[in-house]
Formats: sequence, structure tokens, C-alpha cells
Amino acid sequence: MSKKINRRRFFKDTSLSAAGIMLGGKITDDSQSWEPEISSFDIMKEVMKYPKFDAHCHPQADLDKQMELADQLGIGKMQISKPVTNFSGTDPEGPDQVRKNNDTVFNAMKRYPDRVIGFFTLNPLYRKESLEELNRCVDLGMAGYKGYTQVKINDPLYYPIIEKLTDLNMVVFMHGFCQLGMAGYRMKYDIGILPNTTLPEDMVDAAKRYPQTTFHFAHIGGGGDWEYICKSFRDYPNIYVDTSGSNNEENMIDFAIRELGEDRIFFGTDSCYEANVGKILASSATEAQKKKIFFENYNRVLSKGGRHVGGY
Repeated sequence: MSKKINRRRFFKDTSLSAAGIMLGGKITDDSQSWEPEISSFDIMKEVMKYPKFDAHCHPQADLDKQMELADQLGIGKMQISKPVTNFSGTDPEGPDQVRKNNDTVFNAMKRYPDRVIGFFTLNPLYRKESLEELNRCVDLGMAGYKGYTQVKINDPLYYPIIEKLTDLNMVVFMHGFCQLGMAGYRMKYDIGILPNTTLPEDMVDAAKRYPQTTFHFAHIGGGGDWEYICKSFRDYPNIYVDTSGSNNEENMIDFAIRELGEDRIFFGTDSCYEANVGKILASSATEAQKKKIFFENYNRVLSKGGRHVGGY
């Protein structure tokens, strides 16, 4: 005849056992007390081992706090842009707003001249004003371009802008997305992506038209189909990706290295700082590959136009 189980004791024992397993601790049989095991691994030593260049960043309201957080993670250089967004459909996105956003970036550059690399934005729907603003921002010392969802990157409205940026050896950096099922026959649902958002196919089209231009597709960790993105860009060596975004699916970085190679991936945060440092550290990348992704790749690309930071 079996003994009766004391329910209260049973749940206490099993929950404590589970806690010990998950937390890496040890539970003694006699007292049921949890004894944590002290690890010799210093995670912050690992974090700070790699110089970091954030290739996807936006100015926050409190720049000092933003820089303090970057300091805590060893992010020494930051490419900052402020694209014009219009999520409501009624927000201003004309030349005046473009200039205002670029001035915000320029102010960040002036405040942190040894740290911030500024990228300007444009609205290609205004061709004359866009080319004038491009020249103004170049004169201010900005290093590249960040576009949003007003026009797809392969639209003819972009051609004069891309050609000018190519002449200047500047990066063409685009907000992009690829939801699960978005590409062609794979489209199964609508999650409200703005219709002129650049898709992988759009960037491939532009990259084929301008093979000498350096294209940068934003945030493979932004919630889209990062496997499809990487596969789409495999055969186009002038397209680069960054790791930013809040999504941290396992194998993202390893998959990107396998499909694109270790030289075409930039470290980026898009304001998700800890997550994007962690996803690279947690990958199977070698020491040399981590150094490239965290800093060297982006600095090398900027050097094509003489805009690298040097000294690293």
C-alpha cells in the first residue's frame, strides 16, 4: 500500500528543485536551503574586451544618459541618424522637417565630436530640396545617409540621390523589413507595414543597378524574417546588414555569418543596447569574427570615403 503524498511538501520540494536547476544552484537534502554556486566567469570583462562601433543609433532626448549607457557596454563610437517618420499618416515629413531632424543630428555631433558620426536623412519625394539638403549635410561633416519609408530604395526618385552618395563614397543606409510571409507568394497576413518600406528584393534591385554603391539594410533583429533577408543578399557583396533590433532568436548571428560572410555584418543596437551586445557574445563567432562585427567592419566601410574613426 503506497504512502500518502503531502501536497504542500511535494510542491515545495519540486519548486525548489526546479529553482536550483534553473539558477545553477544546489539544494541540500536536509535543510532544503538553496546554496548559490559562485561562477568565476566575469561577463562584464567579456563585454568590455571588444571596442564597439554602433552602426545603427538614434539620438535620445537625454544624450548624456545615452552616452553613459553606451559607456557601460564599451560602445565608443556611434553612428546617429534621425529619419523622418510618419506613423500616423499626418505627421510632417517635408523639407522643413527633414532639415530639423538633420540639425538634431548635427547638434549631437557638435556635443560629442569624438564619438558621434552623423548620418543625414532626406525625403526623395522632394527632389530639388533633397539634393540641396544633401550638399548642406556634407558640408556639415556628416558621413552618410539614412532613409525611411517615404520611397522604396529602388524607386527612380532615389537614382540622383544614390548617384551623388556613390560619388562621395557614402553609405546608403535604409530602414527595411521582411515580415514572415511578405515576399511574393509567401505573403499570408498584414501587420501594418507602410507600403513604401524597402524589402530585401528592393535593395537587391538597387544593388544590381549600382554595384559600386555600399548599401546597408537595417536591423535583421527587428522582428522580420532574418533568414530570408540574409539569403536574399548572399550574392550581392555591396549589401551589408546590421544586427540591431530587440529580437534575439538563437542562431541569428551564426546564420548571418554563414550566409553573408564575417565581413558584411555590422554591430548595431537601434537603442536595444544590452540585447545586441549579448547576441554577438552568445554566438559561435570566433574572436576575430567578433572583433570584425563589433567594430572593424563598419570602420572599414566608412574608410572608403575617408570617414573612419582611425586609431582602432
